[in-house]
Amino acid sequence: MNSASQGPVRVALVGLGWWGRKMVSVLRGADADLNIVCAVEPDPNGVAFAAEHGLDLLTDYDAALARSDVEAVILATPHRLHGAQIEAAVAAGKHVFCEKPLAMTRVGAERAVTLCREAGLVLGMGHERRFEPPLAALLDDAASGRLGRILQIEANFSHDRFLALDRSNWRLDATQAPAAGMTATGIHLTDLSVKLMGAASNVRVACESLASDFAQGDTLSAHIRFRNGGTAYVSATLATPFISRFAVFGTKGWIDVRDKAHVEAPAGWVVTRAFTGTEITVSEIGPAEPVRDNLVAFARAVRGTAAYPITGEELINNIALLEAIVLSARSGDVVAVP
Repeated sequence: MNSASQGPVRVALVGLGWWGRKMVSVLRGADADLNIVCAVEPDPNGVAFAAEHGLDLLTDYDAALARSDVEAVILATPHRLHGAQIEAAVAAGKHVFCEKPLAMTRVGAERAVTLCREAGLVLGMGHERRFEPPLAALLDDAASGRLGRILQIEANFSHDRFLALDRSNWRLDATQAPAAGMTATGIHLTDLSVKLMGAASNVRVACESLASDFAQGDTLSAHIRFRNGGTAYVSATLATPFISRFAVFGTKGWIDVRDKAHVEAPAGWVVTRAFTGTEITVSEIGPAEPVRDNLVAFARAVRGTAAYPITGEELINNIALLEAIVLSARSGDVVAVP
C-alpha cells in the first residue's frame, strides 16, 4: 500500500459537478494533506473548469485508477454509481472518499465497507456536518456524558435551490433521489442521529408534494425510534428557504445548533444551550470549512497518523435507516430498519 509514504495524499477527483467543484476550491487550502493529481469528468462542460484550475482532466475513470501516482479517489458522483466505482477502486488498491449517500440499501453499504476493510483501505464519507465546530463539540459533550442520557433529537436541513434545476437533473429523479430531500440533506441528519443514538429500530415517514412537481416529493418528515431507546424527528424539505438546525435533548442538558448559511459557503453558527442548574446561553461561532476538514481527516487516516472518525458500523447503520425511510415514504407505514 502507498499509505506508508510521506507528503500529501495524491488523489483523483471523480466528478466536476456542483459538489466536485466545491471540493476543488476547498482543497486549495489543504495542500499539505491532499494533492489532486487528476480529475475525471466525461461531460465536456468540465474542460474549461479543469483548465482554469490547472487540473489534468481525464474522461475515463479506469484511466485514473491505472495511474501509479493516484493513491486515492474522491467520488463526487451520482450515488447510483458508487457501488461499482468503489469496487473498481478497491480492486486497484486505491483508498476511497465517497460523497453521500454511500449506497441506497444496507446490503450495498455492507459490501462497500467490507471491501475497503478487507483490503486495508480507508473509506471516507462526505458527512462534513460532523466536522462543523459546534456539532463536533456537541458530539464530544454527548460522548463525555455532559448531556446525560440522550432522549430526543430534533433536526431540519432544508432548502429550495433544487426548484431552479432542470427537471432532467438526476437529483430530481425519484428512482435515484427518493424521499424528498433525504439523499441531499436528510442523510446528514440521520448520520448525526445514528452517531448519537446508535442503530435505529423503525421509522414512520410523511412525504408529500405540496409546492412543486418533484416526483420524489418536496416535503418530508421522519419519526425515528432507536434500538436503545429514544427518538429523532428529521425534516428534509425541498421547497422552503434554507434552514439547518440540529438539536439534542438529554437528562443533563440540551444544545441547539443553527447554521447561518449552507455548508457550500459557511457563514458560522448560532448555538443555544442549557445544562442542569444553568441559564440558557446563546453564542455565535465563526465560519469554518468542514468540507475541507473532513477531507483532511481522510488523508490523515490514509497516512496512518489518525483514525478516520466515521466508522464502518455507523455508515452501515445510517444507510439501513435511509433504506427504511425510503420505503416508509412510499407507504406511510411504520417500517422496521433492516
